Amino acid sequence: MEQQVDMNKKVATKPHKKKKRITKDHLLAVSFLLPSFILILIFVYGFIGWTGWVSLSNWNTLVPDFSFAGLKNYIYLFGDYRFQADLRNTVFFTILFIGAVIVMGLLLSALIDSKIKGETFFRNVFLFPMALSFVVTGVVWQWLLNPSTGFNQFLEVFGIQPKWYTDTNILAGFEWGSIEFGLPVAIVAVVIAAVWQMTGFSLAMYLAGLRGIPEELREAARIDGASEFQIYRKVILPMLTPITVSVVIIMAHISLKIFDLIYAMTGSGANFVTDVPGVYMFETTFRGNYYANGSAIAIIMLLLVAVFIVPYLITNRRGDS
Repeated sequence: MEQQVDMNKKVATKPHKKKKRITKDHLLAVSFLLPSFILILIFVYGFIGWTGWVSLSNWNTLVPDFSFAGLKNYIYLFGDYRFQADLRNTVFFTILFIGAVIVMGLLLSALIDSKIKGETFFRNVFLFPMALSFVVTGVVWQWLLNPSTGFNQFLEVFGIQPKWYTDTNILAGFEWGSIEFGLPVAIVAVVIAAVWQMTGFSLAMYLAGLRGIPEELREAARIDGASEFQIYRKVILPMLTPITVSVVIIMAHISLKIFDLIYAMTGSGANFVTDVPGVYMFETTFRGNYYANGSAIAIIMLLLVAVFIVPYLITNRRGDS
């Protein structure tokens, strides 16, 4: 009997969880966010869904035809010579672009972090290209790397006349499908222009990371007998890993959906050596009126970007929880 009374007391004294009440602040916050949420739902995810549906249809003329075609448009693309060349170009452009941006940004940030004279001037010089659009960059570098003007007028003195973005050679190529899989020489010219513009971003990121590393860590490593190279390799670079991951994700996002730089600088190029899915999608959809094929290219581009973005977002979410 006494045990039962004690149990009743424990139940009676057990604290009750307070129910969260919706306050005016909650309603105000929701009222501010709701319009943006609705617009994003319609104009982002709604249009993605619409593009996906069109990619599964037979709409390849001016007259809309939404009859179901299954994966016919995707099968056609992966067997198409031009799209295979686009995927090849995207792979090499992404690898060279990301690698060069990381290396250049890291080296320049380390140079500026060493308290050189004129630090503000050099920082502004390296960040200036980011203020330009890819269209402007493409037009400028098209002239600079033109085989008959620009750099070649200087190189002609030494008997060197590279073709730059007009070169159709493929380095270390082998047969893959209906194309020669290897490094297109012409894509290197586009990489140079893209790296020139985006190196400032990685420089700013790495410089912020370097300035956030306590000087005491470097001093402790020097006392232990570590050289400057060892300090960077074993102390600084591991601490900059999160920044490197962020730079890789952002640069991959830019490279996989690149359009304006290629379109302004080279176009699809001879034998499609500088063509990318963005240019192919534009010409297929808005010049050829093959809307279903163009939508299929857009969905493939979305999936390529998602391969990089989604794992990054999932990892960040797990880290925050």
